[in-house]
Amino acid sequence: MKTRIRELRKERKLSQEELAMEVGTTRQTITSIEVEKYTASLVLSYKIAHFFDLTIEEVFDFSDVE
Repeated sequence: MKTRIRELRKERKLSQEELAMEVGTTRQTITSIEVEKYTASLVLSYKIAHFFDLTIEEVFDFSDVE
């Protein structure tokens, strides 16, 4: 699933590690989500979107989901 996480992180000058700490996950999980190898759970998706003051739909692209 495509996301805007990398773009949003760069705008705020955050490392993957810093974002991971803020949302309660690991840097490896953030990396996997950014390279589309892992789809975030609903809870993690919410935490990431909430951190950036956006909706889940503004962070995650659901157009390829069936």
